[in-house]
Amino acid sequence: MRWRGSVPAPAPVATVPGPVDPGLADLASDERLRRLELTVTRRLDGLLHGQYRGLLPGPGSEIAGSREYRPGEDEVRRMDWAVTARTTVPHIREVDADRELTTWLLVDASPSMEYGTADLDKRELAVAAVAAVGFLTAGVGNRLGAQVLTPQGLRRFPPRSGRTHLLGLLRALLNAPRVGGYDEDAVPLAPPDLVEALAAVHRVATRRGLVVVVSDFLDGLPDDPGQAPPWERSLRRLAVRHQVLAVEVTDPRELELPDVGLITLVDPETGRRREVWTGDAGLRERYAAAAAAQRDQVRQALRRTGAAHLPLRTDRDWGADIVRHVHAQRRLAAAPAGAARGGVA
Repeated sequence: MRWRGSVPAPAPVATVPGPVDPGLADLASDERLRRLELTVTRRLDGLLHGQYRGLLPGPGSEIAGSREYRPGEDEVRRMDWAVTARTTVPHIREVDADRELTTWLLVDASPSMEYGTADLDKRELAVAAVAAVGFLTAGVGNRLGAQVLTPQGLRRFPPRSGRTHLLGLLRALLNAPRVGGYDEDAVPLAPPDLVEALAAVHRVATRRGLVVVVSDFLDGLPDDPGQAPPWERSLRRLAVRHQVLAVEVTDPRELELPDVGLITLVDPETGRRREVWTGDAGLRERYAAAAAAQRDQVRQALRRTGAAHLPLRTDRDWGADIVRHVHAQRRLAAAPAGAARGGVA
């Protein structure tokens, strides 16, 4: 039986005070946020700018409405015949320039993201990914919007431009309450729904742009690898219109069990518990095989959607992984047509 997102139950905490490394949680302060910004811009600057896929050259291609025709000023080929026929007054189509990019972030902050056994936990790594995308897509006229999937529901941040807006979003992610997926009596709480969150992004992302989904993609993953995850169709629908980047966040302990004796595993989404003897070598091998099959299931599903796939791990250098991914995508983009689909840049 595979426990998706299962984590060891917390052991009793000693009352003796001691130093605790809070990791990226300190980024709630302006000083640490500036430090993260400096890290991103020094290591990754220039990698994500420009080359907005699918945007046409010229004055613009996104319909922004209609207005009355001005003889001698407007081109007849821009006439909006449908509005003209309805109003009996000549109207032309107005379009928005394609030089501006709107980026939408969908950040998974469900209980399964509250886990980590390395330098960062999965939620902190998600914040780092958001910072990288936010700082590197920031530019004149570019806007960033976000939807954060929490156990309490979907929290929305309207698209705005500017560094202040991005720092406010990062603070909100870092300062959000860290709650588990179960109460003190282990009564399951209603888990957030990634499918509904993707549908919400589709409703608000009316203009072509960049959509970044940061998650472990464990929500509703079926036990049968032959079945498609429930979120696959929604993600494919987004990828038809937008450039989509799927950032998959994992922790090494989700991929293999260490030999640490008897432990209690808790499913953070439902609160279910199970004691496991990790000294059994056969059990550890079966766990590793099931975990590998699970991650391959996610990888294949993301490939079918047409989204670019960026895997990040809490025990790796996330900056280096992003650099390698962007360079790989640019090599694919320079390859003959049909060699690859999607990309970050």
